[in-house]
Amino acid sequence: MTVLPDDGLSLAAEFPDATHEQWQRLVEGVLRKSGKEVSGAAVEDALSTTLEDGLRTRPLYTPRDAAPDPGLPGFAPFTRGGRPVGNTPGGWDVRQRHAALLDGSVLADLENGVTSLWLVLGEGGIPVADLGRALDGVYLDLAPVALDAGADTEAAADVLLKLYEERGVAPEDVRGSLGADPLGYEARTGTPLDFAPVAALAARAAGYPGLRTLTVDALPYHEAGGSAAQELGASLATAVAYMRELTEAGLSAEQAAAQVEFRYAATADQFLTIAKLRAARRLWARVAEVCGAPGAGAQVQHAVTSPVMMSRRDPWVNMLRTTVATLAAGVGGADSVTVLPFDHALGLPDAFARRIARNTSTILVEESHLARVVDPAGGSWYVERLTDELAHAAWEFFRSIEQDGGQAAVLRSGRLQDDLARTWAERSAKLAKRREPITGVSEFPFLDEKPVHREPAPELPSGGLPRVRRDEAYEALRARSDAHLAATGARPRIFLATLGPAAEHTARASFAANLFQAGGIEPVTGGNFEESGATEAVLCSSDARYAEEAQEAAEALRTAGARQIHLAGRPAAYAGVDQYVFAGCDAVAVLTATLDRMGVS
Repeated sequence: MTVLPDDGLSLAAEFPDATHEQWQRLVEGVLRKSGKEVSGAAVEDALSTTLEDGLRTRPLYTPRDAAPDPGLPGFAPFTRGGRPVGNTPGGWDVRQRHAALLDGSVLADLENGVTSLWLVLGEGGIPVADLGRALDGVYLDLAPVALDAGADTEAAADVLLKLYEERGVAPEDVRGSLGADPLGYEARTGTPLDFAPVAALAARAAGYPGLRTLTVDALPYHEAGGSAAQELGASLATAVAYMRELTEAGLSAEQAAAQVEFRYAATADQFLTIAKLRAARRLWARVAEVCGAPGAGAQVQHAVTSPVMMSRRDPWVNMLRTTVATLAAGVGGADSVTVLPFDHALGLPDAFARRIARNTSTILVEESHLARVVDPAGGSWYVERLTDELAHAAWEFFRSIEQDGGQAAVLRSGRLQDDLARTWAERSAKLAKRREPITGVSEFPFLDEKPVHREPAPELPSGGLPRVRRDEAYEALRARSDAHLAATGARPRIFLATLGPAAEHTARASFAANLFQAGGIEPVTGGNFEESGATEAVLCSSDARYAEEAQEAAEALRTAGARQIHLAGRPAAYAGVDQYVFAGCDAVAVLTATLDRMGVS
């Protein structure tokens, strides 16, 4: 985006002004060369990307795409941030997750950049009775603590509040959250919880100005495959349900709003994450206003790098994903950020993984100076427009939940699970066709990588909404290949039959090798088919070469014993070819069928 300064200095003064229409005409010419005859507004449609929730990102944003005034940082509707100074000067709160007692891990984190603790207790975490041990040596007046104890929230809160008392921490120095989230627990487990103990906790927490009782955790909806709008809408519906319960228990609307913080997923789709956090503050400001608490202030946000995007194969790539997600969370204005270690999907993180996780925030804050700018994305026509469109989509989803009786009702009726499942099915189709690539998994897999082993993490609560991962379909295929390797000493193989000179076949041979390795199938090049150890083959060359040689090559491969002949290219009527593989084909279906034919169980 170009912003003209008020001092009269125009860096583009020597260049003629260009109109939107001129740009469209230039793009028309480029598209025409690629065989697309479009003009006018259709040019932008041809280059637009469809997102979930009916959103579309266009190739060009200009002042004509202006969104409603987002206000100023620190002022309603808080789109641009919860504080006038943003996260400056010290950056966001670096909050690390601990779900097991690992010797020295808590203190090591705090001594090396972590500023608050997220402790998972009870089922799937640290025993509540060991909370004191987990916090041994921790200065509780300096390090905020956020609990996540599910059905054991009341017991965990009792232990924590007692620790504050025993260690002489003044009530005004207590910071953090007791983490009560009955509806979030129900979403995870399918088991309803009574809200009465939570209301009692809220009354106790009133004596600690910096302590919040409730956490609206949107991760269950994100991890079940939900879209950004569904995640926001479900979190709003949950917060409204809690507001009703707390006000019925005697708290004012503003007191009730002050007891709630929100937890959202940050993904490697950086602009969508930025827009989601900005839209979340705007939506919560609207809810607080409608509930009679216009002075409740900004939504308190805890962003967590997405577990859905973490891969089990080539887990080192997760460092890149979490870095982009953390950058997006910081730019989006999150108050606290948790970077999940790169080996999170494999079990309990080791010391190296925890170090990289906490240093991700440190590098972005201390070296990239990300926190020195208040609302870095503010004023971008793209981000402001995406924030506005996402806010409207989320509000509609929230309204649909309220119309169906509220968050508890849609959880218990199964309606919410059906909504999330439909969204995930659509996304799974894109993943299967590699329209949404996963580096190291569906793209550029490395079959010879040494597996990374970790100590198993505690079993997470289940029984409610499912937990999905982007890599799950490919992981199942790779597991079949691993089992075959263990049983036979070799991976299933496919022969790449290259036709013509390297200039003609290299691109498609690389494509085919990449595709089949995503399913754990080893590509073999060079030599002849009989010596390859393969039972299937892929023809790789140019369209012109196929027209001359594909039929003859297919017949020769069949004679040599190939049971299935693939061709790397768009479908055409080549005799002897059984299947075509190309960009956009259903890779999961192709790979599954191939392993089936090869007898890889």
